[in-house]
Amino acid sequence: MTATEKQICRFCAEPLTHTFVDLGLSPLCQTVIEPTQLHLGEMFYPLNVFICEHCLLVQLLEYVPPEEIFTEYAYFSSFIDALVNQAADYADMMTERFALDAEKLVVEIASNDGYLLQHFVKKGIPVLGIEPAANVAAAAEQKGVKSLVRFFGVDTARALVADGVEADVLLGNNVLPHVPDLHDFIGGAQLLTKPGGVITFDFQHLMRMMEGNQFDTIYQEHYSYLTFTVVKKMFEHHGLTIFDVEELPTHGGSIRVFAQHADSGRATVTDRVAAMLATEEAAGMNRLEHYADYAERVRETKRALVDFLIDAKRAGKSIAGYGAAGKTNTLFNYCGIGPDFLDYTVDRNPYKQGKFLPGTHIPIHDPSMLSVTKPDYLFIGPWNLVDEIVGQTDYIREWGGRWVVPIPALRIIE
Repeated sequence: MTATEKQICRFCAEPLTHTFVDLGLSPLCQTVIEPTQLHLGEMFYPLNVFICEHCLLVQLLEYVPPEEIFTEYAYFSSFIDALVNQAADYADMMTERFALDAEKLVVEIASNDGYLLQHFVKKGIPVLGIEPAANVAAAAEQKGVKSLVRFFGVDTARALVADGVEADVLLGNNVLPHVPDLHDFIGGAQLLTKPGGVITFDFQHLMRMMEGNQFDTIYQEHYSYLTFTVVKKMFEHHGLTIFDVEELPTHGGSIRVFAQHADSGRATVTDRVAAMLATEEAAGMNRLEHYADYAERVRETKRALVDFLIDAKRAGKSIAGYGAAGKTNTLFNYCGIGPDFLDYTVDRNPYKQGKFLPGTHIPIHDPSMLSVTKPDYLFIGPWNLVDEIVGQTDYIREWGGRWVVPIPALRIIE
């Protein structure tokens, strides 16, 4: 019997009995539907999120194994300008802070299309990307990023170490929530990192997710929703010490942790570690009752959004979407938003154009379609990129177009 069938916590293995929020059933959010598949059935999976009353890890059960989600993947980070720019800043910061040069190796887990490691390549610093999706790894290779197409865990780490590969810097951007077996993943990270090496992981901060009502970031590939307090315990369980932490604006509010082997002694623990623990404690993140009313906030957001769409359509307004992102699919499927509300959506990623969103079957077009149909409203699914998207589509003002932003609460940008 699997952990999912037993319904136990993926960190402490205690029974899961408390629901954090239930978004019903939804298809895999990073898939796209080919025109030839529109007449076929789709698999829908539960988005019932639990919180462990023992360790307070918020989590989705592993209804879908990673192999079914990440082997062929539709998410290419290079199409998001903000992520590419942040990756360049990260490479500059890490190179200076940890004196990286041609003698050091930077390894990224879930390296996607090389949007980050390309910046180290330009500096002459050796890199290795570990990426399970062959289609996006191929894009990374074209950027000069050596890539290993494989899922990461203890077995992969042992095989690499046996081949003489050890990381001076091991990094993972927005990957920890995507891992169903946290012990295997963090244990593998500990093995692959040199005794004096550094690990950095970025992940969406559950505290900010709750503050910003960002329930649409819940989907099948996000198995865990993390606080700093819980992650610190996980790392300590595997012989790693977090010596620094910083907050990031990415994905509506993320944190980056810096870790080392517990016996390394390389870096002293900064005051920011205690400060982040205190911030979460003051916000109530360490108390089970703090999580109790989140589900009703989500339901009210749905009601307000559906009311707006019904009123707009009854008034004869046309509505198009921007973005075929995972969060968009969660939002549309939970709220029941289909082609009866949105004529179509657009996306910069050519991989998605000419296809359809899963579940709702909203068609996906190139952004140039907006100038053809001139919609009254442009619904921004990736609300975390609202400034970037409004800047790219400022021309809709020419015909009186306005933007709709659904999260954290419905608002209209004139």
